[in-house]
Amino acid sequence: MHSRTKRVPSRKRSGTRQEASTTEGRSGSRPATTSDGIENPVPSRPNRLPLLPLRSDLVFPQTVVPLVINRPSGIRLMDEVLVGERLVGLASQLHPEIDDPGMNDLFPTICVGTVLKMLKFPDGSTRIVCQGQTRAKLVRVVQTEPYLIGEVEPLEEVEEEGVEIDALVHHINRLFQRMVDQSQQIPEELQVAAMNTREPGRLADLLASSLPFSIEERQIMLGEINVRLRLERLSQFLSRQLAVLELSTKIQEQVGSELSKAQRDHFLRQQLKAIQEELGEGDSENPEVAELWERIKTANPPEEVQREAERELERLVAMHPSSAEYSIVRTYLDWLALLPWDKASKDRLDLRRARKILDADHYDLEKIKERILEYLAVRKLKQDMKGPILCFAGPPGTGKTSLGKSIAKALGREFIRVSLGGVHDEAEIRGHRRTYVAAMPGRIVQGIRKAGTNNPVFMLDEVDKLGNDFRGDPSAALLEVLDPEQNSTFRDHYLDVDFDLSKVMFIATANVLDTIPSPLLDRMEVLNLPGYSEEEKTLIAQKYIIPKQLEAHGLVAADLDITDHAVRKVIADYTREAGLRNLEREVAAVCRKVARRRAEGKKKAVTIGPGQVADLLGPSRYFRELADRTGIPGVATGLAWTPTGGEILFIEATGMPGKGGLTLTGLLGDSMRESAQAAMSYLRSHAKLLALDIPKLSKTDVHIHVPAGAVPKDGPSAGVAIASALISLFRDRPIRKELAMTGEVTLTGRVLPVGGVRDKILAARRAGIRTILLPRHNEKDLVELPADVKADLTFRLVDTLDDVLPKLFDDLPAKAQPVKPSSGRVRTAGPKKSAASDEPKSKFPGQHPRRRP
Repeated sequence: MHSRTKRVPSRKRSGTRQEASTTEGRSGSRPATTSDGIENPVPSRPNRLPLLPLRSDLVFPQTVVPLVINRPSGIRLMDEVLVGERLVGLASQLHPEIDDPGMNDLFPTICVGTVLKMLKFPDGSTRIVCQGQTRAKLVRVVQTEPYLIGEVEPLEEVEEEGVEIDALVHHINRLFQRMVDQSQQIPEELQVAAMNTREPGRLADLLASSLPFSIEERQIMLGEINVRLRLERLSQFLSRQLAVLELSTKIQEQVGSELSKAQRDHFLRQQLKAIQEELGEGDSENPEVAELWERIKTANPPEEVQREAERELERLVAMHPSSAEYSIVRTYLDWLALLPWDKASKDRLDLRRARKILDADHYDLEKIKERILEYLAVRKLKQDMKGPILCFAGPPGTGKTSLGKSIAKALGREFIRVSLGGVHDEAEIRGHRRTYVAAMPGRIVQGIRKAGTNNPVFMLDEVDKLGNDFRGDPSAALLEVLDPEQNSTFRDHYLDVDFDLSKVMFIATANVLDTIPSPLLDRMEVLNLPGYSEEEKTLIAQKYIIPKQLEAHGLVAADLDITDHAVRKVIADYTREAGLRNLEREVAAVCRKVARRRAEGKKKAVTIGPGQVADLLGPSRYFRELADRTGIPGVATGLAWTPTGGEILFIEATGMPGKGGLTLTGLLGDSMRESAQAAMSYLRSHAKLLALDIPKLSKTDVHIHVPAGAVPKDGPSAGVAIASALISLFRDRPIRKELAMTGEVTLTGRVLPVGGVRDKILAARRAGIRTILLPRHNEKDLVELPADVKADLTFRLVDTLDDVLPKLFDDLPAKAQPVKPSSGRVRTAGPKKSAASDEPKSKFPGQHPRRRP
């Protein structure tokens, strides 16, 4: 054996005055000795100690460290510690920004120290001088007020002796000496102290506390009780620090030599220029510069741009072609020459032709088509009209992006699409300044250059998914782009000249509007693209989707016939969406299977009916669960809106003996939780009017659950459904199976309007609902529903919960008839005008990235 291992309890170690001065000169810490070189005695260490959290400091044993205390709890701790044994646990924080750390916010290994001196300053802070004594493990925090007190276990240090330890110490001294040679910032006192320290453990603590290691690295050193392992850790950290220093020195030398070379080249070029002027050879014109100037003049930019181009050309002539700045200026002038300053496409103002194109590409969407035709009509009467800023908002797959292409086709303009989803950098919109390496214009100017005209149809796709971080806010940069009164002088950071965007027709698309900042949304005209009904999807599939997929898979209409009933089965059992994207995928899957059969030699035409759908697409993916989930007391069917369309939502309530408590589950948001609490409060305050058993109500704990439990849900419009489920629970009567409801409920029982009504109604119809309870103020949303949807459903408009109650049960007993409310309760006898407070607060009905009832 080359070494011996022994476990040494925490003990006093002698130090030198030279060590003390050296350590303090580096980091404010020194060996634990008094001014005369004699160590302070170590007091007894109790199991419980007051804890002083340190934000970015770490104390090692046998060192003296000055500390600044700003927290009130720390100042009070010092006042009380100085009266007793002056012992304190010095614990470093995992995250310095936390003001009130707990057990999980502190490193597990701490240093037990003694407070030697305390000074208070006029600014309210307290400064102390603390002497580290020994390592300890923080077991747990037993008290948090008025300051932290924890249970600690002293750690015994494991020392080894032998050749391996001596070799490690020698290696560390060599690494430290190389670091001293590389860096001029290590004080001479630290070098002397390290050279005179004989104990390996003390040497490791001295260097760890004095060299610029991270707090995590120092904590690793503090937590290592085995001296040999501590020395190995120190060796690794020293090697890494040394590599960084050597690389930094090398980079600095390279940069210095490159600057010297650049200065020399510039001096020689100036001399060469002077010699050429003396010889009369300096007036020869650069053909590349002449070509650039001709291209810029041909582009016919505004006078301001021409003057800027002339200045840059003069700079270009004075530069040598091999210089780095020459290529930067050359690229900038290329951009000025390629932009369509004076080139515009001529609008086709034939309204009949535009109508035919829009009808051929898209089914329905009458509002959108009318708006485009209105734009063409005004453009025909007023040539200098500024382009509108439209925003198509709706669920995925409803045709927002493809509609932009149809508009460009109808207008006879170029179409440019830029996806803004996930863009976080403002420079993506406004460009980078030319001082940056590889700088380029923003996406707006790049799109204009790609279009080749200054009046394209410019689609900003997914504008609701813009982000922002330390690089800026792209949505703020779009404020100028999407303002017709300002974008005529849009200034890209790279170009640094004005470009007129007022002739561009900007179209933005979004799934939700809640995430779009209000100033940006205010600059756009929002056109909502609602979800499609089952009949509309069937028509679109037969007219657009199936012919498109047949052509994409090498088939003709005679090869494959998908009946309307088969399409409806695919819609009902294999897709659940407001748009058409998944329906198109399923049709493509059918076409692929038929194409394979024809490729195998089976030329017979195929007709797909409802019975063949399962053979081609597999078992049904969705099923109608209305009958299985309803018909039970305490269960109500609500309606929800999601970014992909509407859905039905089951509200389940159950009771158990208790004290009237309320439990809510189902991953509910704050708005939905408040709706449940409001509904419960209404029932308790109006129990007599609702003919409920008041003693039972006060002695029953209620649990409300909204499946599916893993899907986030939020929004206030589930109030009616929650109140109905509770009434059904306490009356022990099931709600009608084919009844669904939506609406926000106030504490007075009033039913307020909600958003997303069309999508919710379509979802209810898909689920087999036949009767829907709606707030009376949402009656206006029924006007634009398709006629076949209205024919299949019965709508009951309600103003208060008094109107809801008679419609919940199939046969309401006489004793359960609601009593007329007192004068203090809101009661609506018939249709009333909507109050200002009843209007929906969201920018777009019910829109939220989570599931909103």
